[in-house]
Amino acid sequence: MEENKTILKNFIQKIIEEDLAAGKNNGKVITRFPPEPNGYLHIGHAKSICLNFGLAKQYDGVTHLRFDDTNPEKEEVEYAESIKTDVKWLGFDWGDKLFYASDYFEKLYDYAVLLIEKELAYVDSLDSEKIREYRGTLTEPGKASPYRNRSVKENLELFAKMRAGEFKEGECVLRAKIDMASPNINMRDPVLYRIKFASHHRTGDKWCIYPMYDYAHALSDAIEKITHSVCTLEFEDHRPLYNWCVEKTEIDAQPQQIEFARLNLTYVVMSKRKLLRLVKEGYVSGWDDPRMPTISGVRRRGYTPQAIHEFAARIGVAKADSIVDYALLEYCLREDLNRRAQRRMVVLDPLKLTIKNYPDDQVEWFDAENNPEDLSMGTRKIPFSKHVYIEKEDFMVDPPKKYFRLSPGGEVRLKHAYYVKCVDYKTDEAGNVTEVICEYDPKSKGGWTEDGRKVKGTSHWVSASHAIKIEVRLYNNLFLKENPEEDGDFIKNLNKDSLEILTSAIAEESLADAKPEERFQFLRQGYFCVDSKESSKEKPVFNRTVTLKDSFKI
Repeated sequence: MEENKTILKNFIQKIIEEDLAAGKNNGKVITRFPPEPNGYLHIGHAKSICLNFGLAKQYDGVTHLRFDDTNPEKEEVEYAESIKTDVKWLGFDWGDKLFYASDYFEKLYDYAVLLIEKELAYVDSLDSEKIREYRGTLTEPGKASPYRNRSVKENLELFAKMRAGEFKEGECVLRAKIDMASPNINMRDPVLYRIKFASHHRTGDKWCIYPMYDYAHALSDAIEKITHSVCTLEFEDHRPLYNWCVEKTEIDAQPQQIEFARLNLTYVVMSKRKLLRLVKEGYVSGWDDPRMPTISGVRRRGYTPQAIHEFAARIGVAKADSIVDYALLEYCLREDLNRRAQRRMVVLDPLKLTIKNYPDDQVEWFDAENNPEDLSMGTRKIPFSKHVYIEKEDFMVDPPKKYFRLSPGGEVRLKHAYYVKCVDYKTDEAGNVTEVICEYDPKSKGGWTEDGRKVKGTSHWVSASHAIKIEVRLYNNLFLKENPEEDGDFIKNLNKDSLEILTSAIAEESLADAKPEERFQFLRQGYFCVDSKESSKEKPVFNRTVTLKDSFKI
């Protein structure tokens, strides 16, 4: 943990510590995680969750979970519930600090009325195309709407009619009256309210006008007396508007917006809009598809909260955007799973091996450690018999040099059991090897001999008479390129081989009792997790979480 604290020392912490030293906010630290319930959370959100909840914990503060639910057309209860599940799975608890921007709709409306009364807001009857045209460009100032100087009385009447549903969608909006010549285009009379005849997932049809995100977000922070509003860099240019909304509505609060670099990972897209497209167009099986970078997706694949915490700590918090190698996330995952995952022997592509000099009906039980990294996990009994399965790749008729698996006349150690030597093999009509015939060395019980004789190769195996069949799903990158969007349409870079399903894998019988989301290391194969959605007693399904090979260099 000391390493994490060192890595996490960042500019946001310095701001908080300076505020505490100055007695600002009465010595309180209140952060918030404010997702919009319009999709499932992804790894980028996990970084923000860890940051906001972590900062509050470090400075004895609290974190609010608030849904900024201001767009009823795209929001669903399903998304809100999934977000709560993901935050809890990551190990964080908001206690009684669960809020919704929709809780404040009446207050937000009243603040808008206040802005009108202060001649800081007006109802504009320009259509959306004209508003964009009048807004100007990054190099040219905007120009005032012909409706900008409506009287307070007229604006109040029109705004009340907007609320009453007397206008059509797009017929008018409420805009802030700030500065059409501002170099910051976000300050050129931004829209505060628009008309939407859409049912809200919490307020139903009570409202037909909804506040814009920038307005609702800033005032929700102020209403909740958030002290440090931590967000990603794309909101940096919105900060003047954030401050303007809080200042002009005269809320007795001083939330401070602080921007940090968002997380960008190789081989993934992390736009909810793009992820939704993958789901809607059937490129993945859903938001929780194990190939998705969503929290529910990586959870189903077998990732651990601890690995994500460690990853967030390692990448730290910066002010400039950068791209992080996905291999770093996998490195953190391997480090964590190596400590916590029990070992099992599973043969993905089975080849029958018969030990001709082993008694036909004999079964021996060998002790196997569950995790050599943590002996407190104990051992398990594994059965050994005359017929076992090994991987097809562990036998070659005509092997190359330095091939240390089985071949005619070759000898290997069957892990935990005996040395076996190939004396023959069988093939089918096409010449494919169907069975390997071996003899075992009775003096090599447990995989070692008293005289210290050793063999170079070790193979994992499963007793044929005790094996269970499982389905194994091998996942690879969903995209072929580090930057899936470099060619414009990210769909063009989808990896058609991102999923391989193996239906003939053979496993230790102990895996029959594995529980959903339970994680294991399959010897020599990688780390695997029981699929939480489709696995059953009758058909165990295991997802490959990550391979054993690590491509990331520390």
